[in-house]
Amino acid sequence: MPDTPSKAWARALANTAAIARNPGVTFPTLITELAETFGDRPALIGEDVTYSYRALASRANQFARWALAQGVCRGDVVCLVMQNCPDYLAAWLGITRTGAVASLVNTNLVGDSLAHAIRTASPKCIVVGADLADAVAAATASLEPAVSCWVHGEEPRGHSMERIDLSLDSESPMELTASECALPSTRDRALYIYTSGTTGLPKAAVVSHHRVLQWSYWFAGMLDTNEDDRMFNCLPMYHSVGGIVAIGSTLVRGGSVVIRRKFSARAFWDDVARTECTMFQYIGELCRFLVNMPPNPRETEHHIRIACGNGLRPDIWESFQSRFAIPRILEFYAATEANFSLYNCEGKPGAIGRIPAFLAHRFPTALVAFDHLAGEPARDERGFCRRCAVDEVGEAIGKIATDGVSPESQFDGYTDRAATDRKILRHVFAAGDAWFRSGDLMRRDAAGFFYFVDRIGDTFRWKGENVSTSEVTEAVCTWHQVRDAVVYGVEAPGYDGRAGMVAIVSDGDLDLDAFRKHLTTRLPDYACPVFVRLLREIETTGTFKPKKQDLVRLGFDPNETADALFVNDRQGGVFVRLDTALFERIQSGSLRL
Repeated sequence: MPDTPSKAWARALANTAAIARNPGVTFPTLITELAETFGDRPALIGEDVTYSYRALASRANQFARWALAQGVCRGDVVCLVMQNCPDYLAAWLGITRTGAVASLVNTNLVGDSLAHAIRTASPKCIVVGADLADAVAAATASLEPAVSCWVHGEEPRGHSMERIDLSLDSESPMELTASECALPSTRDRALYIYTSGTTGLPKAAVVSHHRVLQWSYWFAGMLDTNEDDRMFNCLPMYHSVGGIVAIGSTLVRGGSVVIRRKFSARAFWDDVARTECTMFQYIGELCRFLVNMPPNPRETEHHIRIACGNGLRPDIWESFQSRFAIPRILEFYAATEANFSLYNCEGKPGAIGRIPAFLAHRFPTALVAFDHLAGEPARDERGFCRRCAVDEVGEAIGKIATDGVSPESQFDGYTDRAATDRKILRHVFAAGDAWFRSGDLMRRDAAGFFYFVDRIGDTFRWKGENVSTSEVTEAVCTWHQVRDAVVYGVEAPGYDGRAGMVAIVSDGDLDLDAFRKHLTTRLPDYACPVFVRLLREIETTGTFKPKKQDLVRLGFDPNETADALFVNDRQGGVFVRLDTALFERIQSGSLRL
């Protein structure tokens, strides 16, 4: 019989039901059980090495014994700064088996950002890939007290780091006994996973052993994974989706995970077809990158039965699915630290998910009216928040469980207590209640489907109106010459709020007159971009989120960039090239925007 949304929800609920009843079973101990069941079946297929289930368990045991030999104790932290590879998973499995915490550091960080991420974790030691040793050495030079670094791979010249991969060879691959090391509990911390840092320095979110299992088994149910499945994973393993969801959901059912060092749009379909993958995980703009590539003969010669991820934009959903012949798409909404998530099991284009009515009591989620001037949810005369009406935009929040029996609805927060407190909204619908603030604006239709509107920090005020960057981005990207775009607000002298600006990567020369006419038919006047910047490429984070802050900082000053800049001449009905003279007129207020 064909799969149905109700079946997917039922599988997910059944898969996760036993987690809370077995606090001694964590993902590291589960790997040992899976090794006994699946033995020599391939678990992780890397670019240079493949680990069977048995080999993965053995390697994790070696990492655990190495950690114990370094004096790593329960609650200590080990930072992991490595590129995607099978040993990445083996490392954090071994580290967390000892009761310690593995801090999964973004491999794109350098300098002060990297030093901050490491300092935030207060690690006992650091495991670093050979190609990242220079960056880590520079970032840790000023740390007090000094932290020992172990390099994975051939030691770069100029460093005196010990080789962890060589040290592991002397460690026993046998399972640890209780006398060697007590088992961790599902209640214990397992990982620190960092926010992307697109709006400030990264924060380390706390991920418990329970959440690792919850994500793994839940997605195994949603995807209906089995022994014959192969997941293609080219997402960063320091991220919750690429490091836990894609891998855990496949391994708990005996399937295999194909791990690639990084995403390559050019090699994607060749890799997927050659490795005979049946599933792949996407995030952010990965799908747009693929749609923008020239046709590939193998883009439909694959065995993919389902693609799973979040951030598939509505403007490319149907073209992405039809062009690449993808039978099913499971779009979802989640955040590493969030206590709620949404799933679009129906495959409704553009929707990020819904919560079935029969589960509303178990996963209490709400949209509350938002006051953009105050930057907070709006309050009524009694001081409580107001639930949004159908199709009204508001902030998504999830009720924080305080009963001690609903760990999936708890909020574990960050290593930074102040950052944790800022994400909790109190006295929402009743005195004393507490809800997690997502920071995301959404709307919900009459059928219960949620739609992402914008990040709260991205929506801005211009001429007394709220401008949604997502709405503008969608309108911009439907123009045939636009390959990629990012929309943001910039300060303009003499104006309240922020003026809209769009940075565009185009295919060939952008016909600005036709483009402007296109925008005026799709957007209200106040939402049409005031400034346009033409780029060769848009820089992104490791999870494909555009680095808006650098663009915001540069603003629209032609003296700060070699990029072509244009300003919207509303009276003339054209985009005009922005030069120094025009910029000075805007600064002085003699040219009205």
